[in-house]
Amino acid sequence: MADNLPGIRYSIVVPVFNEAAVLPILLRRIGMLMEQLDGPAETIFVDDGSSDCGPIVLQALVRDDPRYRYIGLSRNFGHQVAITAGMDAAAGEAIVIMDADLQDPPEIVGEMIAKWKEGFEVVYARRLSRAGESAFKRATANLFYKLLGRMSAIGIPADVGDFRLIDRKVLDALRRMPEQDRFIRGMIAWLGFRQTEVTFHRLPRLAGETKYPLFKMVRLAVNGALSFSDAPLRLAIWFGLGVSACAVFYGFYVASLWFMNSRLVEGWSSTIIVISFLCGINMLMTGIMGLYIGRIHAEVKRRPLYVVSQRLGFEREPKEVRALLSASAN
Repeated sequence: MADNLPGIRYSIVVPVFNEAAVLPILLRRIGMLMEQLDGPAETIFVDDGSSDCGPIVLQALVRDDPRYRYIGLSRNFGHQVAITAGMDAAAGEAIVIMDADLQDPPEIVGEMIAKWKEGFEVVYARRLSRAGESAFKRATANLFYKLLGRMSAIGIPADVGDFRLIDRKVLDALRRMPEQDRFIRGMIAWLGFRQTEVTFHRLPRLAGETKYPLFKMVRLAVNGALSFSDAPLRLAIWFGLGVSACAVFYGFYVASLWFMNSRLVEGWSSTIIVISFLCGINMLMTGIMGLYIGRIHAEVKRRPLYVVSQRLGFEREPKEVRALLSASAN
């Protein structure tokens, strides 16, 4: 739950997983960003089970500077859950979500805030280019957004990640969505509200390795497709109907050959027809049951999304925090 810390206007949520190599530059640029903001701000680092020295650096920073918070998860729960943990603890009126690799440039946050002040409740950053990524990754990302756009009943912006600003009312609505398999950008799109974009050119990583290799990208894509579309299950139904229809037509074809006294291997044709027909019916019924079971499965799981092993910076008294934030803002 978010702590009641009056006076905080902006919350910056940064999930971190083995990003020790980029932390010195990240902390300097976030510090510059917070000094330029027009109100008290906090930055919440969510350590998603890092195994490098990054947590030590972040914990030391939090102990020395009241503007920073630290949440250490008990293990690696994944990027989307780490974002959720940070948003749950955010106390600001506007919440900014950004990655730690600096491919999401903190300098864009100022443009997001300007749009927020115009009355937009969701401001997402759309990539005009993706420097440092292979042609294969760019092509597969483009294909994913096109397919998701066609399958989903809601409009999910293309070339948009989780780098965005959301209003407090959007966060309050988002926290009422309890699903376990989370696809944050899709969930925010589903909520609606007034949304707009700012554009930027995505830069290559300054240091470290990508935390979204091919396997994780595929898993995220599948999760997004299954969370916001039942098209895969409907495809199974139509495929099953197609196989059954082919079996029926093949049965008519075999019957016509018998009437024409063509030489056929005895028993082979009927076996193929029966197997094909039953396989098609089986896929049809599996798809229909899957539509219901998938919905039941999504509702009955009630495990916690994450487990926190350590929280720093949240234990300060509100009066102390307000005084320190005011001093840092002046």
